[in-house]
Amino acid sequence: MKHVRAAILGTTTAALLLAVTACGGGGAAQSTESGPAAAKTDITVGFNPGPYSEMFQDGIVPLLEAEGYSVESQEFTDGIVVNVAVSTGEIDANIMQHPVYLDFINAQEGISNAALVQVPTPRMALFGGKSSSVDDVKDGATVSVPNSPSNLYRGLLILRDLGWIDFEDVDDPNTADISIITDNPHNLDIVAIENAQQVPALQDVDYATIQGNFIVAGGLDHDDALAVEDQPLQFSNVVAVREEDVESDWAQAIKAAYESDEFIDYVESDPQYDGYNLPAWFE
Repeated sequence: MKHVRAAILGTTTAALLLAVTACGGGGAAQSTESGPAAAKTDITVGFNPGPYSEMFQDGIVPLLEAEGYSVESQEFTDGIVVNVAVSTGEIDANIMQHPVYLDFINAQEGISNAALVQVPTPRMALFGGKSSSVDDVKDGATVSVPNSPSNLYRGLLILRDLGWIDFEDVDDPNTADISIITDNPHNLDIVAIENAQQVPALQDVDYATIQGNFIVAGGLDHDDALAVEDQPLQFSNVVAVREEDVESDWAQAIKAAYESDEFIDYVESDPQYDGYNLPAWFE
């Protein structure tokens, strides 16, 4: 059985300890004890709406606490802010994005967060709004897709798989927009809207391709989806930390917890995670 590794930090000088305790702040809690510096044991993790917070609280936190870690969660509504919070040390990690989006935000914000470990991820899916079937799609039907380029691209992949549109593949999904469509035989009105607004706006469109986390957060059920993506690995979500923290003891403890037999048993025993895209070590 795999176990979460306990964090151990080597001995430092008393002078270094004083410097560290004087400068501590943000998400990186520091020791205030005299003598050898204590290992970091306080971890703060940020989330956007969706299933990742519950999965972490119920499946990961108990494993970390058993190893002596204290874990705090913070909720964010914006994908940029939660990434900047990691890069500045306000929080230690976030769980809300796939690597394609992570790379996009790193480039846009000039930061260097890194993927630590893949997590089970609900798939993007097509839901009916004013229309309830993919077999009788009407000319001029309105279809909403996420407005973030990489997730817009995923939405277009679903529509292409249905035969509703065609387009040329792009090397970088972060450059995708509706203009890449080369064939639209049903003259669909494809509208890019804010990801978090797609569920509330579902009643106003004929169809919507919605990210998995917003499907869950919005109270929809994948069983009611009209089509579900064949999710590429690069669109499966990850735990993100600062690049310099990837090999830290606390980050490796999070990674080991996600890869543990205990977490695998937790996910496989809970039917709410049926149909999720699972990391390779689940097989």
